[in-house]
Amino acid sequence: MEYRPRIIDAELAAALQASGAVQLKGPKWCGKTASASQQAASIVYMQNPDQAASNLEKARLKPSLLLEGETPRLIDEWQMAPQLWDAVRFAVDKRGGLPGQFILTGSTVPGEESMHSGVGRIARLVMRPMTLAESGESNQAVSLAALGRGESVEVADADMSIEALAHALCRGGWPAAVVGLGEQNALRVAPEYVASLLDSDVTRIDGVNRNAGRMRALMRSYARNIGTQASHGVIVADMAEADGSISPNTVSDYMDALRRVFVTDDLEAWNPALRSKTAVRTSPTRHYVDPSIAAALLGAGPDALMNDMETYGFLFESMCVRDLRVYAQGNGAEVRHYRDKTGLEADAVVVWPDGRWGLVEIKLGQHRVEEAAASLLKLEQRVDTEKLGNPAFKLVITGGDLAYTREDGVHVVPIAALGP
Repeated sequence: MEYRPRIIDAELAAALQASGAVQLKGPKWCGKTASASQQAASIVYMQNPDQAASNLEKARLKPSLLLEGETPRLIDEWQMAPQLWDAVRFAVDKRGGLPGQFILTGSTVPGEESMHSGVGRIARLVMRPMTLAESGESNQAVSLAALGRGESVEVADADMSIEALAHALCRGGWPAAVVGLGEQNALRVAPEYVASLLDSDVTRIDGVNRNAGRMRALMRSYARNIGTQASHGVIVADMAEADGSISPNTVSDYMDALRRVFVTDDLEAWNPALRSKTAVRTSPTRHYVDPSIAAALLGAGPDALMNDMETYGFLFESMCVRDLRVYAQGNGAEVRHYRDKTGLEADAVVVWPDGRWGLVEIKLGQHRVEEAAASLLKLEQRVDTEKLGNPAFKLVITGGDLAYTREDGVHVVPIAALGP
């Protein structure tokens, strides 16, 4: 399959220059192995059927055998033999901390109780599915980096219709769907992903046989609550309607399993210094790592979304958050969300380590830009800018076709014109 460059490529190259080993983690099918193999000099595939038994035996008896080879050496799906983590950490120490020795890729977080942290030896990178910029569907007329520098937005067109956005949302950012498949076949990938999760990946992640029906019910509840701050109690109550015998502890275990296979990707809250004593809500916003998972669970294809704009709006927000997180990570920043007790919110807040920050509202329809801009301007007034400084930008991301800056300074940018 054709390899399309990913934003993570530069991050991985930089990490290899600074650390003895790099852990590249993220959901299955997002392209970790393909990206890592572009920079690896040798590879061991722990899931290769011809060598799996032998590799596991080597890992049990003498894990250093698996580390022998040209560097950087890629160990794919290393979590199949968790002892490799400590073996890599020890090997980095023995080699004098020489950078660029190993790449560890995996789509599951193993039990880490017996593992050393790897701090100072193993850098960690998160990889997510493809953004619209990486799939070539965004023309990247506006970059997040430029916004973070306070640069203006020039008037520019986007090239995606709202129908095309709906298709991209349901298809998802899975490389197998983006590259080499026709439009209809590409829509089969996300449902197959969900089926694979429920068949084996998430129900037996740590040797525990979880009930696939309950897991599906939980995932459907997450899909119905996507883009909201639904509490654990709300999700428990939602599931109890179908299974009154389920306990909150069971739901917590199932939610943790989804997190450990990088399927859920909740957005944590931003807690800035405010001018008033307004209480900030700290509940995370519920998101999947890719909106196509939610669409598949809801049985919503592109045509269905076009006939249900409310659902489309929630899923569109999740797609924009996915892209923002990838763009922000590529710029050394993080994404959070804000909501206070008065209901004032920002769907996303981009925060840089040097203190820069930007406010983002996401609206599918162009007709809601005025409302979104007013909310951002109100929130700016509530933040204590004497302590935090002024925002680098105030941004409304839309499903429209024109990027521009309003007279009040708020930028309006279609998601199909945004890039890193």
